[in-house]
Amino acid sequence: MLDLTSWTPEYFCENATSCAEHLSKAEVRATIPLLNCSKLHNLRDNTLVRFRGMIQDMQDPECFLERYEVRRKGGDGGLLRVQDGRYRDVLVMNKDEETVDLRASSNKYGERRSMFVISIPGYNGWAVECEEKLSGGGGGVSSVGVNEVGSPRSVKRSLAEDEDMEVDETGGVKEHQFKKPLVPAAPSTTKGSSGGASTSNGTNGKVLSAEYLLNSPIPDRPSKACLVKLYSNLEESTLNSLVDVVGFLSVDPALDGSTDQMEDEDELSEHQATHPPPSLIPRIHAISVQKLKHVNPLVQEPGSPLETSDIWRDIQNLLTQCLFGDRIAAEYLFCHLLSTVYIRNELESLGQFSLNLSNVPAETLPRYTVGLYEILELLLPASHYFPMTLENMNTMQFVPKKDYTTNKLTSGLLQLAPHTHLLLDETRLQAGKLESSGVEAVQNIAHLIKNQKLKYNFQFYQLEFNSDVPILVLSEGKSMLPTNCHTPLLPDPDTVPLIDETLKAGKHFSQPKLAEMRRFLTVQRIRDFDMKTFDPEIIQNDFLRMRKEVDASAEDLHSLLVLARLAGLSRGKISLDSECWEHAKELEQERKRRVELFAKKKNEP
Repeated sequence: MLDLTSWTPEYFCENATSCAEHLSKAEVRATIPLLNCSKLHNLRDNTLVRFRGMIQDMQDPECFLERYEVRRKGGDGGLLRVQDGRYRDVLVMNKDEETVDLRASSNKYGERRSMFVISIPGYNGWAVECEEKLSGGGGGVSSVGVNEVGSPRSVKRSLAEDEDMEVDETGGVKEHQFKKPLVPAAPSTTKGSSGGASTSNGTNGKVLSAEYLLNSPIPDRPSKACLVKLYSNLEESTLNSLVDVVGFLSVDPALDGSTDQMEDEDELSEHQATHPPPSLIPRIHAISVQKLKHVNPLVQEPGSPLETSDIWRDIQNLLTQCLFGDRIAAEYLFCHLLSTVYIRNELESLGQFSLNLSNVPAETLPRYTVGLYEILELLLPASHYFPMTLENMNTMQFVPKKDYTTNKLTSGLLQLAPHTHLLLDETRLQAGKLESSGVEAVQNIAHLIKNQKLKYNFQFYQLEFNSDVPILVLSEGKSMLPTNCHTPLLPDPDTVPLIDETLKAGKHFSQPKLAEMRRFLTVQRIRDFDMKTFDPEIIQNDFLRMRKEVDASAEDLHSLLVLARLAGLSRGKISLDSECWEHAKELEQERKRRVELFAKKKNEP
């Protein structure tokens, strides 16, 4: 097995099974330069790289020359080799001495599909730093020679020779010039050739901005992006899923469509969107794609056992201090941080636990919500704080929308990676009018909270896609948004004047244990939790009693079971027991008492 730095597309094609087995080892993947942290100019074209992120969009399938004949220029035009075209964007040949026979009967066309993958939106600073350390500090391989290991006639080429291997422009086979379907045309009809349509407005037309091309869901926290080209299992990848991709880097400047000339301006816009500058959005020809359960760089699978006896108490105490000494609210927030959709069917998404913490003293402590978010930001790999001001609600794009001019899915704030915690600060919503766009935004947020599904706007119709975004709403009164759980805060009056100092102290004193806290929250969220070991008769009897006393519904029972599961996970347990069940009932009893108390106060004259 060659060293990873010496792998080429041809070598992988000839040794696909053994290479795939080699890449299945976590310690091997860890040695591959991570594009998220690496300087692109330090990485050579056609070298092996890795990228971690969220699938944001899928492009239409494209055809390419999977196998083609390379012949000698001039003379007898003899056949030099049959070249494999997989895992490359340009045709492999020496333009001075070789040419591609596009009409050869042995040529073979294949199909591949590009997916637009972005780095995790809302990825927090500590996670980025940790990822950089694990990947070697963001360096890259800048002096690696590339072996061309194609047919038996191919030879090892020097760097200078390798750089001479490019698309034959006179032959008109630049892959990025193909119209859909992306099939190479004959030389006499290809755009850019002497007989082609080369009198378009080209660079005189509009050039799409970098911001538009990068398409970050959170505009003020831009993501990195890659076009990942898939050659197998084309239907297995789904929108919004997390992936770790290994493949061959493709950054040939010829791939940039912004300087190409086309007659139709709309067609030019689409061409630019699907062929962005590789210096901005590099291509990766995937040879291995792994789905990820999480993005916490501190949790390497298989993870080592957790010491849970003290860590859960440390998290509980930290949250209690940050919530004005309110232990009940802290327990609900703890459960919220561990929530995830673990079963999904046509009617509902089981396991989600959106939370509304009300009675937030925003009037006297206008900076409190930001301070609380900064604590959560220290614990979570990915999160985002969103102030629900009138301007934000009326002007921001919340759901992905199809732009048919560029054939691109433009992202929205709610298109976040699984387990990216979204904090909605409703205390910032001042008096005023919500425009129709703002009303639509509220409806989209409410739909996401209820169903953990996001409606994508294709202008002529809508499509729903699965999501798994835990949402925390901070409000003064009960939120206008529906949530799984509403818990009013009951602050200790003595803690309110000192809350700024408390939040600062929480950041300071939690530092030595932050790594374990972060690992605990991720490991407990993704681990299996056995609900079947607990006696179902106890649950049934309790439910019958609840129906008699408080007219409980089946939905109330479901909510209690979800809470009991999360309460067990928060204590490091792996199965439901009587302690978790009784504790969940006590929490719900106290929470409902508070809700009734605040409802009475609101109705008092």
